[in-house]
Amino acid sequence: MQIVDTALTDVKIIEPKVFGDDRGFFLESYNQELFAKNGIPSAFVQDNHSRSGQGVLRGMHYQLKNTQGKLVRVTHGEVYDVAVDMRKSSPQFGQWTGVVLSEANKRMFWVPPGFAHGFYVMSESADFQYKCTDYYAPEHERSLLWNDADVGIEWPIIEGTEPKLSAKDVAGESLQTIDAFN
Repeated sequence: MQIVDTALTDVKIIEPKVFGDDRGFFLESYNQELFAKNGIPSAFVQDNHSRSGQGVLRGMHYQLKNTQGKLVRVTHGEVYDVAVDMRKSSPQFGQWTGVVLSEANKRMFWVPPGFAHGFYVMSESADFQYKCTDYYAPEHERSLLWNDADVGIEWPIIEGTEPKLSAKDVAGESLQTIDAFN
C-alpha cells in the first residue's frame, strides 16, 4: 500500500497493492500500523455506504462538533472526490484538492477532521463507502456552497448538464459567511 501526499497538508491518497488473476482480485483496504505512521487514525466508529446516479453532487459537508475524519472509497463506478480546508488558522484555508476514485483504480482518500468533503458521480452510478472517526451529528453539520467562487473547485461536470443537488447543498453557504474551524 502506498500513501500519497496531496496539495493539502494531512489529506492523503491511499493506493493499495492489488493482486489479481482470472479469478478476481485481492487488496488490503486497511492497515492500522501503516495508517498510523502516516497520520491516519485507527479509531473509526461508523461505516457508511451510499449509492448515487450519474451527475449527483454530494457536498461540501463537515461538522463543527463531533468532527469527522473520513476514509473514503468507491466500490462501484467512478466519482470525483474533493476536500476543502475549513481551518481558519491554516495557511491553506479555503483551498481544495480532488482525486478520481473508482472501482478500477481502487484508490482511497483520507479527509481529516477540519475539512469539508464532497463528490460528483461521473459514471452511470457509484457506490461510495466511507469510515468515520466520529458519529453523524446533523445539528453540527455545515454545507459549503459546492460552486463557491472563492474556493473555485474545478468539478468535471458532464457537458450540457447541471449537477443533481439536495436542498441542503443548494442552500450551502459561501466561504465568506459559513462557520469554520478556528
